[in-house]
Amino acid sequence: MTIEKLPSGSWRIVEMVDGKRYRVTVKDKPTKAEARTLIQEQIVGFHNSTSFGTAADNYIKSKQNVLSPSTIRGYRQMMNGMSKDFLNTPIDRIDSPFFQRYINEFSINHAPKTVKNVSGFIGVVLKFYGAKVQSPTLPKKIKEPDYIPTKEDVQRLLEEIKGSKYEVPIILATLGLRRSEIFALTKDDLNGNTIIINKAIVEDENKEWQIKTTKTLSSTRTIMVPDYVADLIRKNGIYDGSPHSVYNALKRYQQKLGIQHFSFHKFRHFFASYMHDLGYTDKQIQEFGGWKTDAIMKSVYQHAMDMDKIKQNMADNIGGLLK
Repeated sequence: MTIEKLPSGSWRIVEMVDGKRYRVTVKDKPTKAEARTLIQEQIVGFHNSTSFGTAADNYIKSKQNVLSPSTIRGYRQMMNGMSKDFLNTPIDRIDSPFFQRYINEFSINHAPKTVKNVSGFIGVVLKFYGAKVQSPTLPKKIKEPDYIPTKEDVQRLLEEIKGSKYEVPIILATLGLRRSEIFALTKDDLNGNTIIINKAIVEDENKEWQIKTTKTLSSTRTIMVPDYVADLIRKNGIYDGSPHSVYNALKRYQQKLGIQHFSFHKFRHFFASYMHDLGYTDKQIQEFGGWKTDAIMKSVYQHAMDMDKIKQNMADNIGGLLK
């Protein structure tokens, strides 16, 4: 098999099988696995006449060893949510207007974020098969402000969970750790008061938990924990059970305490905002929390700020000039 770049900028895959030469041209340079899949489809009579469902399935299989289990699971879930008519549509019938019409229909019963994700997945599959379609116009996302826990919320929760099996994972969440990082930790990752974060746990397409590397290079880091937390980990470990049970327990605690609901991940937002309020530098917060860039980290704590309070302070500051 050869993979060669054409003067047009496209890439051509060529392979001789049983004395017959097969050729496939694609827009972007394929990996060997992708090239093998495309040639095989050519041999068995697929390529652009195959259904989108089969094409998507082959695309996922070709990426099996390079995408995370959670990404693969997400792709499978997207396919499960697509109509049978669309999945059975041949690739060569999906042009730009057809793509737009399907996204319009899909948008009726799905949130803008879901529509965006599905549109992106369809687009990469079509691109993988060399189809030339324009990206469809997507519905505008209506941004609803997420609730970020306050210092008082977190204090009440920590007091309520004290002594329970959920104590360690929730404390680690308030220290800015991602949930995938927390549930991948073991006692062996603790050295004194230092925790080494170098792996994460994700759910694959079969709903089984898999250990993988951290999200980004910056996510691999060490953090310090209070003596109390280090002693708890040495005594009881991190958590022996399904991560889902911790998420459900958090909901129960919020209801019991009358705290507005927020997701487990919002503890990470609380950490960034609280550390910023305490005067730590952006660089220090970024390194401790393992954010890839300070821009991402800043967007987190700026989003978490009480803007009404900030606006009032701004007005008061100007008012002070009028005395």
